[in-house]
Amino acid sequence: MRGRISIVLVALLTLAGCGGGGGTAQDIARTPPKQTGVPKNGGTAVVALTPGLSPNYIYPYPPASSSGTVIARGQLWRSLYRPSGEGDQIVDTASSLADPPVYSKDRKTVTIKMREYKWSTGRPVTAADVVFSLDLLKAGLAESPANWSFYTPGQFPDGVSAEATAADTLTLTLDTAYNPSYLLSVLSLLYIMPSAEWNIARTDGPHLDFTRPGNAKAIYRYLTKESADQKSFAGNPLWQVVNGPYRLKSFDPTTGSYSLAANKAYSGPGEKRLDRIDFKAFTSASAVLNQMKAGNLTVGTLDSGFISQAAALKAKGYNVYGAPAPARFDSLTINFKNTVNNFDQVIAQPYVRQALQRLIDQKGYIASRGIYGGAGSENYTTGGADSPYPASFGSTAPYPHDEDAARKLLTDHGWKVVPGGSTTCEKPALCGSGIKRGQTIRFTLASADTPKYVGARDIAFASAAKKLGIRVDLVTKSLNYMYANYGNSFAPAKSDEWAMQDEGGLYQAAGYPTSNTVFNTGGSFNLGSYTDPEADRLINASTFGADSTALSAEVTAVSKDLPVLFLPTPDTLVVWKKTLSGPGSSFQALLSSLYTPEQWFFHN
Repeated sequence: MRGRISIVLVALLTLAGCGGGGGTAQDIARTPPKQTGVPKNGGTAVVALTPGLSPNYIYPYPPASSSGTVIARGQLWRSLYRPSGEGDQIVDTASSLADPPVYSKDRKTVTIKMREYKWSTGRPVTAADVVFSLDLLKAGLAESPANWSFYTPGQFPDGVSAEATAADTLTLTLDTAYNPSYLLSVLSLLYIMPSAEWNIARTDGPHLDFTRPGNAKAIYRYLTKESADQKSFAGNPLWQVVNGPYRLKSFDPTTGSYSLAANKAYSGPGEKRLDRIDFKAFTSASAVLNQMKAGNLTVGTLDSGFISQAAALKAKGYNVYGAPAPARFDSLTINFKNTVNNFDQVIAQPYVRQALQRLIDQKGYIASRGIYGGAGSENYTTGGADSPYPASFGSTAPYPHDEDAARKLLTDHGWKVVPGGSTTCEKPALCGSGIKRGQTIRFTLASADTPKYVGARDIAFASAAKKLGIRVDLVTKSLNYMYANYGNSFAPAKSDEWAMQDEGGLYQAAGYPTSNTVFNTGGSFNLGSYTDPEADRLINASTFGADSTALSAEVTAVSKDLPVLFLPTPDTLVVWKKTLSGPGSSFQALLSSLYTPEQWFFHN
């Protein structure tokens, strides 16, 4: 069976061929076209939001259950350092609110000089605004550790004090030194809010000293309460005070679609030539494709399953660019606390995870027109494709696809493999701790309903598992539901509802893709409760140390231990009308869902 595409993959390929389009991976550009044309002032760009992720929150720091559903993140409020979206850079220096940090010799004092940015009111963005944002972030975390998706107890912002030593100078004092690259990646997640306008605890209330924890708590509760009222998003004067290139013009709470208008006071890069940006919410990628074919969308992204449509889109006047997002890895997230059918004991065995990984035919998934259609890359690490911190094993798979080897791993460890039936443990002494005679391998895999390649690759995996007598029960869920319910770090009561989940890709910090918060014990985004002392040690070294090789050592060891099952990384297809242009980097950033429409313009 080794090296052959499974029956399911053949069926998927056949079905995909019936859909027409005729396009292949050869029809997409591997580098974004260069900026072209003479800019025209004005116009409205219509942008497709990621299907299934309708925005429902506006306060910049949502709880973990709302991750990915914030309106216009980055367009209304800039983070202290703007993420770059490029694999060899952590931040986009030109679009950041501050100059690069300056460190003391012991790395415990960090001095940050603010740049000359302004709020929409005309007031300068100051160091006090950064202090305010940190104080409110801490207030939210005091309410619940789940109130920031990137928080790990004991780490940033714990042990961090901030002082505005001058209007344009921020001084951070750290109890524990951080790796400068890691700290920069964290500061790229620190969205800056207006201290002079939002330091109130009720509408038209008095302005409060936010440095007092009690006041910060009251302000936080007020702002998050206001953020729950979706009907008032566009009319609430709170949300009109912005430091990004745009302000909110309208919001539809029924669909999640919204419109942005230019912030006339914005002083960062970008000419703001467009009059308006309309972001449209969709429930499926097919709906996005149909609107593109009708010419109703200016910009959007599609998953690699739509590669067959690339030629047709180009004929309709669109650019089609595709590549894997930097620092992204796709995987089947494992829930190590799921107790159904003793799954937690079974999956704790490294040989079981290795056997399951060997069932994933990454080359086959990429080649299949029913899954990636040739638009994807093999990946076996947490660092993602073309990482500046590669694993020591390079691009060679530690556990390559090999169904015979997977079967041998199970039989060598005391299992009786029954292809198409029910594999059972016959020799508990070999099967591992907590596994009794007669134990089967059966578990639930929650599969996101979008993008469409997710369901296809999960069907292929379940089919391969069945051939080894392993039963995978597939259930389909919406992305929003999975984000809100399938994470042990913020929804532990749901831990027995899922044993694995596939919600697409996980994007780590481009330029410094550490697994901190994702695979360290107690990490805020450690959805499946993976824990390993050696992984914790290595993650701590890459987070807090200064050794430039520490991150590669972390990526190597964690990836080999299989905290997840690795899937190939699909290309994201970035599609935009040829009448729209801008820097190639602004379209490349869409691979990581980073929008910079202030740099776009229409041309003849």
